[in-house]
Amino acid sequence: MSKILPKKKKASSSKVSLSDRPEATSVVAASSESLGAVWKCRFPIWPEWNDAEVNKEKWDSSKGAEDGKMTKSPNAPFFEDPEGKICLPPSLQVHSWKRPAEFIVNKGPTVVENQTTFDLISTNDHLICSELMRWIISEINIVWTLYNRTSTEQDGWRPWEHIYSLCKVVKGHVPLYNNYGKYVVRLYWMGFWRKITVDDSMPFDEENNLLLPTSTCQSELWPMLLAKALIKVANTNVVSEDCGEVGEFTFIHTLTGWIPEISPIQSVHLGKVWDFLQDSIPIFTHPDESLPEMKPQSADPAAERNSSHLPEPGKSRGTPEVAVCASYYPFQPHKNSFGFGLMANSSELLRRYGLSSLYSHIVLLTRTRACQLEAPPKPPPVPRWKLIRQRKEIVVIDEPRKLPLSKPEQFIEVASPLLSYCVKKSVGPILELEAEQSAQRKQRCGSLMVSIAEKEEIECREGLDPDAAECTSNANSTDKIEVTAEDKKKDYDDISNDRPRTALKEPVTEEPSVPIKPTMQETWVDLDDFAKCFHTVLVFHKPQIYPHHFQKSHLKCSEVRGTYYMCVDSLQPSHILISFSALLLWGETAEEKKETSAACRSAVLLAQPYSWKNLQSQLPVLTIKTTSSKAVMLSLPPGRHVLSLHTKAALGYHVHLCSKTPFIFGDEETIMSHLTKESARFTEQALSILRALSRVVAVFSDEQDQPAARRTLEEELCPKNINTTLGKLELYKVFNSAVYHMLCEALRRRLTAEERFAVLALTVDPSLLAAEPKQHSPALDAESKPPESWRDRHPTDKEVKAVTVLQAGFRGHLVREILNASKPGTKENLSVSKILSNTWLKVESDAEKHVAFLLRYIIDHSERKAELYPCQQDEWTRITFTDYSVSLQDTTNSWVLVFREVFLVPKEMMLIPKVYSPIPNCLLHVINNDTGEELDMIFNKVVPHVYQPNKLGYTFVAEAITPESPPVSATWRMRLIGSREPLPKLAHETPLNTFSVKEFRDYYIPNDEDLICSYSVQVTADILGTVQFQTSMPGVLICLSILDREKEVASKTGRGHVVIPVFYFLANNAPICSAEENQKGCPTQDKGNPTMVDVPQQRDGEDSVPRKSESSSDQYQPPTETMGHKYVVKAEVLYKSWDLDESQLAFVHMLRDLEKNEMKVYKLEDVKRSSTTPSNDGHKSDTPKANRKGEGDKDKQKGKPAASSKSSSRLGTSLDLTKPNWTLRVVSDKSKAESITVQKDTERIDHIKAIKKAWEMAEPGRCAKALQSRLKFLNQVQHQASNEATTDDAESREPVASRPDTSLTTSSQKLTDTTSSYPHMDYTPFVRQQKDSPALMDTQIEEIRQREHLEKIQTFRLVRDNVLEHRKQQEDNRKELMRHQLEMYENMQAALWQ
Repeated sequence: MSKILPKKKKASSSKVSLSDRPEATSVVAASSESLGAVWKCRFPIWPEWNDAEVNKEKWDSSKGAEDGKMTKSPNAPFFEDPEGKICLPPSLQVHSWKRPAEFIVNKGPTVVENQTTFDLISTNDHLICSELMRWIISEINIVWTLYNRTSTEQDGWRPWEHIYSLCKVVKGHVPLYNNYGKYVVRLYWMGFWRKITVDDSMPFDEENNLLLPTSTCQSELWPMLLAKALIKVANTNVVSEDCGEVGEFTFIHTLTGWIPEISPIQSVHLGKVWDFLQDSIPIFTHPDESLPEMKPQSADPAAERNSSHLPEPGKSRGTPEVAVCASYYPFQPHKNSFGFGLMANSSELLRRYGLSSLYSHIVLLTRTRACQLEAPPKPPPVPRWKLIRQRKEIVVIDEPRKLPLSKPEQFIEVASPLLSYCVKKSVGPILELEAEQSAQRKQRCGSLMVSIAEKEEIECREGLDPDAAECTSNANSTDKIEVTAEDKKKDYDDISNDRPRTALKEPVTEEPSVPIKPTMQETWVDLDDFAKCFHTVLVFHKPQIYPHHFQKSHLKCSEVRGTYYMCVDSLQPSHILISFSALLLWGETAEEKKETSAACRSAVLLAQPYSWKNLQSQLPVLTIKTTSSKAVMLSLPPGRHVLSLHTKAALGYHVHLCSKTPFIFGDEETIMSHLTKESARFTEQALSILRALSRVVAVFSDEQDQPAARRTLEEELCPKNINTTLGKLELYKVFNSAVYHMLCEALRRRLTAEERFAVLALTVDPSLLAAEPKQHSPALDAESKPPESWRDRHPTDKEVKAVTVLQAGFRGHLVREILNASKPGTKENLSVSKILSNTWLKVESDAEKHVAFLLRYIIDHSERKAELYPCQQDEWTRITFTDYSVSLQDTTNSWVLVFREVFLVPKEMMLIPKVYSPIPNCLLHVINNDTGEELDMIFNKVVPHVYQPNKLGYTFVAEAITPESPPVSATWRMRLIGSREPLPKLAHETPLNTFSVKEFRDYYIPNDEDLICSYSVQVTADILGTVQFQTSMPGVLICLSILDREKEVASKTGRGHVVIPVFYFLANNAPICSAEENQKGCPTQDKGNPTMVDVPQQRDGEDSVPRKSESSSDQYQPPTETMGHKYVVKAEVLYKSWDLDESQLAFVHMLRDLEKNEMKVYKLEDVKRSSTTPSNDGHKSDTPKANRKGEGDKDKQKGKPAASSKSSSRLGTSLDLTKPNWTLRVVSDKSKAESITVQKDTERIDHIKAIKKAWEMAEPGRCAKALQSRLKFLNQVQHQASNEATTDDAESREPVASRPDTSLTTSSQKLTDTTSSYPHMDYTPFVRQQKDSPALMDTQIEEIRQREHLEKIQTFRLVRDNVLEHRKQQEDNRKELMRHQLEMYENMQAALWQ
């Protein structure tokens, strides 16, 4: 590469024509480091084409001015391609590389010699064996044919114009020969025209044959240079063994930029193929007909794919919109058992039409024919007397007559440069056309359509005489075969009607010396045979014909995945051409390509319907799998459609969307903003109703036009699925009410009496007055107040009847006035018409808003559950959303609370919260504050839920696990998505993101109660809190619970990490429910115990739901008993799931010993203090239990709040994270941080200590007496114990005798050690065999059970084998006994005969 692109640019969208986009505009480009790091390439992705850069290109090795002129240096070095040599397929073995000066000796090399024609077939016989070369030659000829048939000479396509050397970028340039050997080729790849640099070193085989295509002009270089660049691009394609040397790669796409749509040909869809070809390519007609050759027509401009107008030269100059080709590949018999039969049939049919299955390539489809090739002769004139219809003769037969069925004429004209190539080269220049074949061939190689075996074709080519070989290799032997019209007519006469007809068309050459333009030979192929011969249809779409485009590219060194969204909103069916190009391979050598091709998979593009209001994945409507480039036409019905496009490729991809219908393509932000509006069908339906209603208002006083306007309104209003009169009446009532409310909305006030009467006359519906909400006012209430004598009096039956008669009369009078006002010509009608006209101006001022309100009201208030209008199908795509964002706080904690807010729901609505977080491990919880229940989650996402209005709202809590390197100044965002407005609102104006976190950490010490920690929470005001707990071992099953006066009010289980998202800590000054009310259930008190599960789920365990404490006093009567709140946060290990290894157990024993020593010191001080101090506050001692962890002791003794207990008397400054530890966090609002206090729960220990001190104060010396009594009892027990127990007791008594001050500690220690001193008893009869509590099924228990199970199975198998062996032995014995009896019987018979 001459230049390296500096950076990779982001993709940009455009909805204008590609011709309007500058060529230099870059959608995406990749840096040199992107792919080089992985694939170890020395060169970057080919840069996009830029005319200015090519004009400044240096064409020699000099470093002078960039003027494009070559320095004439005889010793100038040759240009070497920095990308290395091209990789040719295995069918072409490269022996050496040569420069043009080495193999062109007769004349000087030139890039282009003949600018009017070229022939790539005559001189390339040795390359036809390569599939890659056949495709290159065929596709170059196809593009030449397409352009030269439909374009003028100035606008035609010339293949050498892709090559640049020593020339400027201008139209019709001719590249010059460069002695330095540097050439630039312009080719289309990955969505853009690219600049590809090649050198002029050419490959040769061992026989000195050039392995690149050449023309009949020996000194021309453009076929070799162009083929070299094409092969370089084709080497980026991953081709498997089953796909041949080309696979899905198309050189037409590379040469022209046309988008290839590849479709397989299947016999079951042959009718659709025929219909498509008739709509895409010209239709053959007889030349003697008055009408010209028919061009394909299609009613839908997007569905037609559009007509490929390929008429004869001189008949039309229009450019075709699509080019249709077909291709076939060698059969792979190993894929299925029918492969050999299909291969034989296909080979036979291909030979019949002059093609060979060995030489698979691409062909051009030029015309279709549905009539005979020759026009039938005109019938002679019939005399008038013969026109009299004669009576049909009735013939009575015993069998029913069967009408003969004739096969329709369906033929496709196929053009190929390799048509009858093998046969021509084997027999000579003059051939005869043979149409009808028999089982025995009359001539061996005498016809273009003769059937010869594949082996015979090769033998014919190898068996050519030297003269024939010279003719084929001579460049001047370019004469074509002459077939006169008489020969054609004679051949067609020999073709039977039941055989497919073929016609070989070759131009007649008058002067052999004049060069002939390369034209492809053509033949007619029957439609049924077409499906058997060819495998795929390739439709090349020209992007210039589509007004709406979008391109997206992404190149990366690793696997690339992308998700995009597309929205189409149209009243007509939409057709979108989706092109997907993939980059799967970017290697340097053939060995690297061979190694990486196995690892590279096909790139995939998946399109499926998508809605942000539904988490359920829909079935895909389109799937594209390709290794190079492929397109598919996506057809969508009318309406609004939202699709998600998922792409996956190894290294990069390019997506190109073309359509004649407007569409939107991009990310979520781009698409969701367009979905807040009503769909096109909804707006059109509403506007049609409004236009009809406006017409009624306009002609309201016209006696002739009003009935017709009302009928039009009825047709627009009533959908087709309502056929009953009752259904129409119900719809009319809803419509009339919608009109009334629409006018109120347009005027932004209530209607006056005259306006209400005008609406009644317009709708002719008096029932609107009954449905109208009553307007109350103090003056009206005073006037309607009954007299004093009627206050306590009930009306009689006569009075009720009289009132009923009056109301009926008033109603009848009103109905008559409404009917009179609705009739044109009356005075009331003119007055109503004037009022309606003035009112209707307000409606028309903002028609789109008001018609949406009108139709929405009709749909929402209709009693029918079925859809009224087709536009209701678009409702699932309509959304409205609101964003709430907070900035992430910089913290060193591994867990952080990101967001916690309360939302109030005004009415019933469906909501879907969506989180956009820079931290990947972010989880959102939604809790109903009235019930305390958490909404369900799927894959850590809150499912769409219908939120009901409640009193306390819903709390949204977001937590996150921060990575090691958290993002700096990042923003977290939550989007609430609903169907329509209004959305929930925050309890206060702006969301808060500052929280106060009280964190506690300590080592884990196992105990009998499986308790990890216990902390008390005291609040002075009502506080909304979040409690989080995590362990150093991620697989530990833990239960985090909150207790209020030893009653569990909230709990949750998890594995290694658990969070109670929301809990309301209420202050003690608020009254709570009494004990009786707690049993009956308070309004917000939880009923029943929390739900616990034995098998936890993910790390965030969502089985139990958090609960809130008792509600405030305004929700129930004052309690009979007032008690304060005592909240305790407790964490427990479930099923003994926290296993410790040997080193961890040693560390735990060390902590226990340290705890015991601290307890001894504390108890000694307590005993001394009790003898000197009459009373003391037990809360300051803070003595921990023997089986719990002591933390924060120093801080608590100093009066500091226990916000962080990382330091203690035994822990030092920090924790060792390699040891088993846990972390507890209590999060509250920062504004209420002073109102909450969290400290270790030592209430029970302090209570016991207070009792002991009270006893000692009441009776001094009581502790010593109790110790002596205990020691005396222990001495009596020791005599009955074993020697080992006696030794242990003696050791335990020594410190007591030496230090009487520590009697309390010694006695408690002895009490715990006396279990082994009692006489041994047999408790087995009293022990239940089954465990009371469930045990955790760990891997060791599973292995033991599995081993026992296998032993049982093995034992059963042994017993079974023994039984079977015994039965077999008995059966053998019985057979032996029978045989013995038979022998004895035979012997007895033999004895009798003797």
